[in-house]
Amino acid sequence: MGLKDCEIELDNPYNTYYAGQTVNGKVTFTFDSPKKVRGIVIKFAGEAETKWSQTETKTDQEGKQYESTTNLTGQEEYFQIQYYLLGGKNSNEIELEAKSHTYPFTCALPPTLPSSFEGEWGFVRYTIKVTLDRPWKFDQDLKMAFTVISPVDLNQNPRVKDPFKLELEKTFCCFCCASGPLSLIIHIPVTGFVSGQTIPLTIECDNASNVGVESVKLTMRKLLAFHVMTPRRETKKKKEVISEISVGPVEGGNSQTWSQHIQIPPLPPSNLVNCGIIDVDYDIKVEAVVSGPHANLDGNIPIVVGTVPLASFQPPPPYTDNPPITDDPSMLPTQPVSPASPPNGTGGALGWNIAGSENPYPNIPPPTFAEATFRAPNISNKNDSEFTRFVGPADYAPRYPTYAFAPSAPPADL
Repeated sequence: MGLKDCEIELDNPYNTYYAGQTVNGKVTFTFDSPKKVRGIVIKFAGEAETKWSQTETKTDQEGKQYESTTNLTGQEEYFQIQYYLLGGKNSNEIELEAKSHTYPFTCALPPTLPSSFEGEWGFVRYTIKVTLDRPWKFDQDLKMAFTVISPVDLNQNPRVKDPFKLELEKTFCCFCCASGPLSLIIHIPVTGFVSGQTIPLTIECDNASNVGVESVKLTMRKLLAFHVMTPRRETKKKKEVISEISVGPVEGGNSQTWSQHIQIPPLPPSNLVNCGIIDVDYDIKVEAVVSGPHANLDGNIPIVVGTVPLASFQPPPPYTDNPPITDDPSMLPTQPVSPASPPNGTGGALGWNIAGSENPYPNIPPPTFAEATFRAPNISNKNDSEFTRFVGPADYAPRYPTYAFAPSAPPADL
């Protein structure tokens, strides 16, 4: 049989790194019989891809109709680093004994990488592939994906620190008579948030009309755009619902005010900086659903999702009896350091190497790194073969910094 087991282990338990840091790890092969190889190659790669197919009905010269399918694609390559862990391209055969063999590796990530992302029509993905280079036989590969985060420090963006007020108004005409206006005002203290935070909203509905408001819906959405370049330029857009709340109703001639919260799950940061073929934005759509044949009143609030929260704004989450989640303080986000912790692990706990660096936001709790809800079915591509093994589950989801601010107890009953 030969190869009994193989695994890749990274020095960060979340398999997650900031752009500009260094990935350290080891690969272990276990053989149950001697194995001849020319060498062991490791390859680090970062790339983005968009793709979908379009089928059209066409007519040939004889007037017969047929279906034609076009594959549209877009690609960006961010980096490739490859070297031999053992042997070389022109090396003589090496016989590996029937036992476990471990080889350490390291790779300094470029500082301008976009954040990892997985979506229906495209991805930004980072992989490690280790190959047993076997003379006169098919190579055997071991492949895994890891997450890269491009830091988005909300404290460096002055536009997201200010309160935002959305004011909407509509007048209805019923049987040629204009009614009073329907007014809707949404208050939000800031427009910059991180995964794990709650967005506090105040909703004021003043219905001076004679048309009833059935509900006021607030929907947080992920706004995606995928761009392809071959064989032609085209863009595909999608609006994904992240979370939705609803209040109401408000009858004609009445007013109502509500305080509500929207919880933010693990999400990729806004913009996908340095990626030219995938756009990621967020907003909160506000819609007053009215009765009868009238058009609804709606608008939207732009939201920026970062990786470092605003130090001046930390809304308390809903109260829970569960203790707050805490993690090793060395996991606190910092400016990327390159190179990161050396192979002996002395440069920082869990491979994040913040030793010797000053924490600019001591009041911000450290994040965990949670998986996104969207999962890629697999991470294989055209360069993989039937001899490629994959580390971890078949599907894959990137991890994003997710914060858990300490909850405050509700007021005691008097």
